[in-house]
Amino acid sequence: MDVIVLGGGLMGTASAYFLGRRGARVTLIERNRIGTGATIASFGNIRRTGRHLAQLPLAHRSLRLWGEAEKMLGRDVEFRATGHIRLIFDEGSLADMRTYAEAARLWGLELDELGPREIRVRFPGLGPEAIAASFSPHDGSGNPRLIAPAFAEAARKLGAEIIEDAQIETIGHAGSGFVVATSKGAFAAECLLNAAGAWGARIAAGFGEEVPLDARGPQMGVTEPLPHRILPVVGIWTRDKDYGAYLRQVERGNIVFGGAAERVSVDLDPGHATADPIRLPVQLRAVARLLPAIARVAVIRTWSGCEGYVRDMLPVMGSSATTPGLFHAIGFCGHGFQLGPGVGDVMAELIMTDRCETPLEDFRIDRFSRAA
Repeated sequence: MDVIVLGGGLMGTASAYFLGRRGARVTLIERNRIGTGATIASFGNIRRTGRHLAQLPLAHRSLRLWGEAEKMLGRDVEFRATGHIRLIFDEGSLADMRTYAEAARLWGLELDELGPREIRVRFPGLGPEAIAASFSPHDGSGNPRLIAPAFAEAARKLGAEIIEDAQIETIGHAGSGFVVATSKGAFAAECLLNAAGAWGARIAAGFGEEVPLDARGPQMGVTEPLPHRILPVVGIWTRDKDYGAYLRQVERGNIVFGGAAERVSVDLDPGHATADPIRLPVQLRAVARLLPAIARVAVIRTWSGCEGYVRDMLPVMGSSATTPGLFHAIGFCGHGFQLGPGVGDVMAELIMTDRCETPLEDFRIDRFSRAA
């Protein structure tokens, strides 16, 4: 079977790889360079905590693949299962965490609840005012700069053709399949996978499928290197978006942080977002609640990117409702990094076998037209 994959981020490259493993002949088309869209803007968080419950089967599947990534791809993509801790600073957030933990247990996610003393002993320097925390020991982080190129190279070794810097001009569909005309030539295939991220709604609309998707850019930053002491990824349970910060310390000692700053709107042409320095002080105050020591550290770089946010904050995954042979995997709403390998595996299974062992019902593209 011939498959064209549109989009060279984590979702597209992982799909190309797993399609190749199942014997498909794959052409991947990327408008820019591999991994330079939403993937490069990612924080690198590999967490299941706090996800919509319907996403957990996919998240579990993906976590298993993250654990196999180095052997599977032949290179270290810096997946580290160092755990994921979410600090809690008020009783309302503690109640929210306990409610979520009880519901998530039925979906196979076990969260440990930590008290103040255990936080201080196990994770010194974190959240001195925290009254509790949740901890997921098997989650962790990976390197967003490495993962999409690694999947693309592994897919290439399986025979995939990777086309970069190719602008899509037209997409045609006839009974025999699809023809995609680009600035680097025309490509034909029986199936088409739309993994174009924030641009994916445009592609879906061309087939009569409307997706309420907005393009937005997060604000991310990184500090100078510090003595390495923070192993888990650190987040927070809160209803207040002004405090919704998160951080992790990479092995070189730098602290990567994000959150607590409203995501800016992004014009898809050209599709680049920039960090706003005016927002940085507010963001750092929120991060300092999790790690007070960061107030004495120099920030050496900030950045943003282009992510696709669906109005109901759930991705669009699965078969087209209008066009046989068309599939979608878009709209991961800023929390798709952990899901990436699982998305690729799921989409390959669906495309090649017309079935999927992981439930995707909540992610159907026709949920918007059904709700109208």
